Amino acid sequence: MYRKLTTQLIDWKQNNDRKPLILEGARQTGKTYLLQQFGKEHYRNVAYINMENAPEKLVALFEGSISPERIVTQLELLFGFDIKPAETLIIFDEVQEIPRALTSLKYFCEDAPEYHIAASGSLLGIFLHPGTSFPVGKVNFLKMQPMDFEEFLIANGEEKLLVHLKENVDDAHFFTEKLYDYFKYYLLIGGMPEVVQSWITKKNIEKVEKIQNSIIQAYLRDFSKHTPKNEAIRVKQIFDSLPGQFAKNNDKFIYGVVKQGARAREYELAIEWLLAAGIVRRVQTVKCGDKLPLKAYVEPAAFKLYFVDVGLFRHFAGISSEVILDKSAIFDEYNGLLAEQFVLQQLHNYDMYYWTSGATAEIDFVTQIGSRIIPIEVKSGLNVKAQSLKVYREQYKPQLSIRFSLKDTKLDNDLLNISLYNIFLCETLLDNSSAKCAK
Repeated sequence: MYRKLTTQLIDWKQNNDRKPLILEGARQTGKTYLLQQFGKEHYRNVAYINMENAPEKLVALFEGSISPERIVTQLELLFGFDIKPAETLIIFDEVQEIPRALTSLKYFCEDAPEYHIAASGSLLGIFLHPGTSFPVGKVNFLKMQPMDFEEFLIANGEEKLLVHLKENVDDAHFFTEKLYDYFKYYLLIGGMPEVVQSWITKKNIEKVEKIQNSIIQAYLRDFSKHTPKNEAIRVKQIFDSLPGQFAKNNDKFIYGVVKQGARAREYELAIEWLLAAGIVRRVQTVKCGDKLPLKAYVEPAAFKLYFVDVGLFRHFAGISSEVILDKSAIFDEYNGLLAEQFVLQQLHNYDMYYWTSGATAEIDFVTQIGSRIIPIEVKSGLNVKAQSLKVYREQYKPQLSIRFSLKDTKLDNDLLNISLYNIFLCETLLDNSSAKCAK
């Protein structure tokens, strides 16, 4: 299946200042598949090594000298072909499992930059083994996310439609019914590649649910495998509390939902673990809605946690497929959280915050693009009355505001309404609307 990150991998391959690459991301987001497919399409050979549950002879390879010359020679013997620079892609999968393999990337950068080597890791940010030397400044990084809505549409054979709409934005309303149906399926399925592939080939909800459950169980196993027992319990408590955090419509993460009497200091490491594993994303509140940079005005104690994938969250929260496919009930559960989760997942390239004004107003997301601060309101249906956005706009007078809803996509003065199912047009619409607002 097509992944946008392929374009960045090609740029990395062609860059003369290329360093060894580390592809990060949560489990099951498609890192291994992407690197292997990239290798098959753009190299003559692929030397793929899975370091999770690796055989002893492979572990032994990194116990001695980790000079590139020795490693390459040993790999040539192992795979039975010459590893030639620019013709062979070397892949170290789950590289965190053999820390000296991670360290070896430094020496590839310094002593043998001609070799093309890419490493992937699901838990690179999680408590690496004591004494591990991380190759700071010696590697390039890319972050793998679940498939976004655009990639989901391409996987469903709608690439020509996407190309047409990006060139003819005003035609979007002609395809409302089709795109809205895909949008509902995406909320149900999410963007985990294995789940998407199962849906495309089998169209079986039970199989989708089964795969989603297996991914959740894999995350749970990681808690106990990679953390001490007491910490694993706290990580799971935070994880289990996520649906409840939003069912209560809280304006920030409440530790009392995790456990009665719980305090922040007890769970700080557990939250950091989930963040480092890529399983959740933290959105912090900002004190001011008009001062740059936004990150300088963050209130560290006030934040929300969102799931890595809307489909996984839907399954984990126990929201049935019938609710998703019922047009009238689609957002009744969890106060429209699925819409917020969906928008945040699609805008993963932007640093996102949220803004509150006491108990009177709350803007779902605020982001900074260049020197502009843009408030983003997410409405889960056709009712788009937004007192909070009105308060924000009157107070800060932003050049452009965005509202995601189920209403038609259009620019009304300085308010850009984008249909949730047109979110793949966001960057095109931003460019167009910014030009109009500037005039």
